[in-house]
Amino acid sequence: MTTNEPTRQIAMLIDGDNAQPSLLGSTLEETVRHGIVTTRRIYGDWTESTMKQWKELLHDNAVQPIQQ
Repeated sequence: MTTNEPTRQIAMLIDGDNAQPSLLGSTLEETVRHGIVTTRRIYGDWTESTMKQWKELLHDNAVQPIQQ
């Protein structure tokens, strides 16, 4: 991206029930190469124990959980 190009704003919307928490870091690294991630949300059933791994990553990565 050159300085003359407008900065792309990217919304990252994650399907937490089907995505792997271990890939969040590498996914964010790749995404910021293409623009600024202005919205980071993860959707899932937060009452399920399978979402526990995601809960540990939310704060450090500024991802907003949305109950589905």
